Amino acid sequence: MDTRNARRETRRSRSHLSSIVLSLALLALPALLGIAIPAAAATNDSGGGNVEVRRPAHQDVSPALRSIEPFKAKKKIHEMAEHEIPPPVSTGTPDTAIQSSATVSAAAPTAGVGFEGLGTGLPGATVNAAPPDPNGDVGPNNYVQIVNEQFAVFSKTGSVLYGPANTNTLWRGFGGGCETNNDGDATVKYDRLADRWIISQFSVSTTPYLQCVAVSTTGDPTGSYYRYSFNYGNVAFPDYPKLGVWSDGYYETYNIFNNGTTFAGSKVCAFDRTTMLAGGAATQQCFDTSTAYGGLLPSDLDGTTPPPAGSPNYVLNFGTNALDLWKFHVDWTNPAASTF
Repeated sequence: MDTRNARRETRRSRSHLSSIVLSLALLALPALLGIAIPAAAATNDSGGGNVEVRRPAHQDVSPALRSIEPFKAKKKIHEMAEHEIPPPVSTGTPDTAIQSSATVSAAAPTAGVGFEGLGTGLPGATVNAAPPDPNGDVGPNNYVQIVNEQFAVFSKTGSVLYGPANTNTLWRGFGGGCETNNDGDATVKYDRLADRWIISQFSVSTTPYLQCVAVSTTGDPTGSYYRYSFNYGNVAFPDYPKLGVWSDGYYETYNIFNNGTTFAGSKVCAFDRTTMLAGGAATQQCFDTSTAYGGLLPSDLDGTTPPPAGSPNYVLNFGTNALDLWKFHVDWTNPAASTF
């Protein structure tokens, strides 16, 4: 577990700045950031014709979450060793973004009304790894939070409406690794354009390696979900999955490790959002980068104003003294026309 935690700490520090910057990426990321994109970022690692198209390995519709008895953690579940992506090659030049001293004293924001989230202070919650990888999202009436391998649904006043429960509870009755394994690295997002919730978690304790994706059928996170699993085979371990909401798809990025040991570059995938919202047989389209790039993150739509029609999803990673930028344009009608 020491190896896993050390890797998590390293990857968290590398991607923290990118995570902040991604919230600005909705319309014209380079202009908003005021940066010049370095030559390495313009590299087209994959283009039209190299796209992978996958259909779901399995799909169904769940009963209402509120009616499913939660799986509860009694011991540490996910004990697979974490993996380190190779660091970017240093250019030898100083990082001009690092400040040597504080120049402005910023006023601290006034804290609002808070409540106890998933953690040791919440009855039934189990914190079993460090760092805990917390993430959550907020909708009109609810806050949904995931920490390690558990999740909970809260009202905005802090009442626990469901959970804490193991995240694979959401796939109870689904079968296969999505139901059996509770491997963590889960993400929850709220789709403000459609008033839906998306929860994604990988299954990697057994093969084939799967990504399990659930989209709520309504705006109620304790209701039913359209559930999907996508098969990545027995070799390509899809580590560090990160999910983003966009108008034409749900985008997810991975660090791929062949046989769970050798870094093989990043995989960037788009799930067919429109079809998923209707519970149809949604496909995904994926591109791979070379081993020169890892820790990619998709842009995420946080507001109710969509990007311009036809806008690609912007994907970033944090290189050496640079932000590397890609544009992922997906064509659901003609996958051969999709580009990355």
